[in-house]
Amino acid sequence: MRESSYPLVTVEDALAVILRQVAPLPPELTLLHDALNRVLAEDVHAPAAQPPFPAALVDGFALRSADGDAPRRLIGEQMAGYMAGIEVAPGTAVRITTGAPIPSGADAVVKVEQADEVDGRVAPHPDQGLRPGLGIRPLGSDVQAGERVLAAGQVLGPAELGMLASLGLAAAPVHARPVVGVFSTGDELAQPDQPLGPGQIYDSNRPTLWAAVAQAGGQPLDLGIIRDRPGELEQKLAAGLAVADLLVTSGGVSMGELDLLKPLLERWGVVHFGRVLMKPGKPMTFAALPVRSADGAIDPARPARPIFALPGNPVSSLVTFQLFVRPAIRRSLGHQAAGLPQINAVLGHEFRLDPERPEFHRVTLRREGGRFVAVSTGSQASSRLLSASGANGLLALEQAAGVLPAGVERPVLLLDDVWLSGDGKSCKV
Repeated sequence: MRESSYPLVTVEDALAVILRQVAPLPPELTLLHDALNRVLAEDVHAPAAQPPFPAALVDGFALRSADGDAPRRLIGEQMAGYMAGIEVAPGTAVRITTGAPIPSGADAVVKVEQADEVDGRVAPHPDQGLRPGLGIRPLGSDVQAGERVLAAGQVLGPAELGMLASLGLAAAPVHARPVVGVFSTGDELAQPDQPLGPGQIYDSNRPTLWAAVAQAGGQPLDLGIIRDRPGELEQKLAAGLAVADLLVTSGGVSMGELDLLKPLLERWGVVHFGRVLMKPGKPMTFAALPVRSADGAIDPARPARPIFALPGNPVSSLVTFQLFVRPAIRRSLGHQAAGLPQINAVLGHEFRLDPERPEFHRVTLRREGGRFVAVSTGSQASSRLLSASGANGLLALEQAAGVLPAGVERPVLLLDDVWLSGDGKSCKV
């Protein structure tokens, strides 16, 4: 009986190893329309004060507060977008629009509905407390010149992108998106658009992982199917190392005669772990490989590349991606919280436990009153990709014998921050 030489590591220890090996990618200057949900690599400071001049908060009349409630003569108008060059002298006023610069000499703006205009003269209503600064947004009241407005590590949402634009910045320094090479291994695999040969199945892993990489924020690179031939495996692995920041493979990491990937990882680099105490996904392997030139020589000028060798069964491949590869992609993007978000949910029915391994059971979550309820997606066979379809959570079940009854509370790792509950209402967790 063949035995693996790799000790079983816990999910928590495996993830800690990965996050120690993966660092945020260097910054790149990205145009704002491409920077949504990207992570700032550097602090952003205001190059100038905002607003850059005292501006009217309302449509109305710019005037001198010292003139009190007496009628003033209207001498012109100041619209937003230009400087009229008008000076407000005692006994005069200027019509002004919201956002327009305050004319020289004026120190207050009265709303148009709080003044009476008759025959070219305007008189403020006496009950509004006319004073210096009324109706004026001062220079730098939003942002001072040199002030830090956004911090490194901040995720750029619509408000943050608008903030950058308001400062006159057309691009932001964000962490680069990792190029993630994805390939499958195995003679039994066929492309979905090709006829199946004897003993073959369609390759579902590559499209699944390609989409999962994109959803996590990486740039997926399809490296195809690698056949179970040592020369081809080495050639394509070397080619992938040369173009990708991370590599994700599926298959070739179990104990079969044709599981050639793990021995190659041992020869070429450092295998950080080769088995994880979990169900599904026990053969999950994580390694770091040096980049090689076309002749196979190690390129000392380039850092080693992380490689995630996932199991070949479709569900095992997807679950291990969510638990290990997704956090690595998010860490390389600069996210500080890299793992899956987690909530507690009560079991909607009984769940059988596994005495040999902790299990990550695919579930759907629904909202019932003030609590979340987890319901199994059905048969959890690692080959049954249908058990992952529609799942929005991974129920973390402890390693133990027996059955957990309905109503018991357990942690659930969310596969998305937003999902639909059983009653069709959108829930944000």
